[in-house]
Amino acid sequence: MKTVNDFNFNGKKALIRVDFNVPQDENLKVTDNTRIVSAKPTIDKILKDGGSAILMTHLGRPKGQATDKFSLKHIVDEVSKVLGVSVKFVDECVGPKAEKAAADLKPGEVLLLENLRFHNEEEKGDEEFAKQLAKLGDIYVNDAFGTAHRAHASTAIIAKFFPSNKCFGLLMAKELDAIQKVLKTGEKPITAILGGSKVSSKITIIENILPVVDNLIIGGGMTYTFVKAQGGKIGKSICEDDKQDLALDILKKAKEQGVKVYLPEDSVVANDFSNDADIQIVDTKSIPDGWEGLDVGPKTVKTFSEVIKASKTILWNGPLGVFEMPNFAKGTKSIGDAIGEATKNGAFSLVGGGDSVAFVKQNNYTDKVSYVSTGGGAMLESLEGKELPGVAAVLKD
Repeated sequence: MKTVNDFNFNGKKALIRVDFNVPQDENLKVTDNTRIVSAKPTIDKILKDGGSAILMTHLGRPKGQATDKFSLKHIVDEVSKVLGVSVKFVDECVGPKAEKAAADLKPGEVLLLENLRFHNEEEKGDEEFAKQLAKLGDIYVNDAFGTAHRAHASTAIIAKFFPSNKCFGLLMAKELDAIQKVLKTGEKPITAILGGSKVSSKITIIENILPVVDNLIIGGGMTYTFVKAQGGKIGKSICEDDKQDLALDILKKAKEQGVKVYLPEDSVVANDFSNDADIQIVDTKSIPDGWEGLDVGPKTVKTFSEVIKASKTILWNGPLGVFEMPNFAKGTKSIGDAIGEATKNGAFSLVGGGDSVAFVKQNNYTDKVSYVSTGGGAMLESLEGKELPGVAAVLKD
């Protein structure tokens, strides 16, 4: 796997696919610059070598229409601030204007191209569009893990125009390495913690990781599909009735492969889906009618935490309760604490998937875990064992 560290960019123009699809407020000011900060080490390496950097990214879903709201001109100041370089901007990404801006770029300079998705050809994976983009640089660098699962022009098609001059950026390499540590090279015991509401959205991940993990901790709303399938009473808790056979099949496969599955013993239940609802703690298999499980209870927290602290490799995807409501966030916080403690004691911990990442950021756990993935969909597809088009294109000779 070649990275930017395998190239000397002196006098070269690096065409870098970054993921600057950042959140903005109503005045189009960037509200979270994590993705820009994550790309900085790659860009710094190129500039330090004496090269120049041409950045291409998408922002939002403009559906092939050039609109002011989705113009990257609004993020130029933030990119300049993070990189510590005055970033140039061109309001096109292909064609004469973009080609001139790229040609005029001097060593040490950075150019940001306009939103790739102003052209329908980007999402269609159009070869001619990819060829036009490829004209702009000498070496292609893919550092956009968040879009690696898409077969778009700038992620999967463009690489063929750089047969020997293509590599991964440092962020992409870190993401791939983190997933390898869980799926291939992880020190045992390996524990996967899967939360969230639906079994159906996690089934492929579960099937792919069962041969690898020693412990599978299940929490969140999908708990109740498993509990009901085993004959438990779940009140009005969320449940995928048509996935009960699937849940039983997962438990059977886990047993066959010697994987210990941990389901919540007790639940924090409420009589309404509201932070102000009445609350009680009950056995997960005996939830009264009219009540729903919204978090894991104290017994469960104790058991889960002990398993986590005894682990050497940990994957966390999905919260264990409705953490957006303070009264149902305790379980998820306790699991975060246990992962933090295990990490401090030398375990490798990978957190990924939208809600888990949101939780980790909101509650300042980022520095307590080994790695927080920046690519929701891409990480999940990696864990499902799927080949990511953006990764395969760079690895292909």
